[in-house]
Amino acid sequence: MRMAIYPGSFDPLTNGHLDIIQRASKIFDRVVVAVAKNESKSSLFSISQRQELVTRCVGHLPNVEVDTFTGLLVNYAERHGTDVIIRGLRAVSDFEFEFQMALMNRKLNEHVETIFMMPKDTYTFLSSGLVKEIARLGGDVGAFVPVPVREALASVFAPVPSQTTV
Repeated sequence: MRMAIYPGSFDPLTNGHLDIIQRASKIFDRVVVAVAKNESKSSLFSISQRQELVTRCVGHLPNVEVDTFTGLLVNYAERHGTDVIIRGLRAVSDFEFEFQMALMNRKLNEHVETIFMMPKDTYTFLSSGLVKEIARLGGDVGAFVPVPVREALASVFAPVPSQTTV
């Protein structure tokens, strides 16, 4: 059985992430979407909320599962018996960082291979940060994220009713 891990913070999951997950599920027998807990990042959603949102969005893919992890990705991959990591590349600007990370992962574990996948061209501009900013400012993110994520963002950024005094 050929298995791959698709790691990320997924804060939140975008349609670009989902596109990569769907295409990877056609290539690999099993895909684990590994939601990372990164102590150096301030996340909008908790790790359990992110895991739940991703799980709801990939439920239609029978060979995809969602898990969480902390620590080194290569250690997580080794514990799960795989040597394939999938990383998404949206633009040339992503390449340098992803290239360095892939080389470091290979240095830490020479058996680990990183496969780069690009989302559909309609999603290459998407980032979780941009989606959060649009939602925070009251914009419509429906074209950029799956419905469960849109609903979660709406609940976080719901306008607070103003109280008027008479």
